[in-house]
Amino acid sequence: MLKSLSSNNRTAFDIVNIVAGLILLLAPWLFGFTGEPSAAWNAWIVGIAIAVIAAVALYAFYEPEEWINVVLGIWAVVAPWALGFSAITAATWVHVIAGIVVAVLAAGNIWFNHNHPLSTA
Repeated sequence: MLKSLSSNNRTAFDIVNIVAGLILLLAPWLFGFTGEPSAAWNAWIVGIAIAVIAAVALYAFYEPEEWINVVLGIWAVVAPWALGFSAITAATWVHVIAGIVVAVLAAGNIWFNHNHPLSTA
């Protein structure tokens, strides 16, 4: 039988989101696009926001935090085109990959919170 998502799995999701946020935060230096202001500033701001919100979610699950990370993840995916830096390959890929990871894991936390599968209890 299926079990609901345990707090350990939620913790793992939040830790992965913290790592994704930190990677996005450090990406301008790691991938060399600090000279592109819109790409770099977006990575710094969105990356730190994702990491901080996921860290707060580690303390206690609160659904609005997950919704904020869903929105930030979606923004990270569309930002290269919305802000006009899609021609910068490294910046685009790091935004898209980090955004998908964050949005999917945050949405998963929300979904598992609302949809408790059958348990063996």
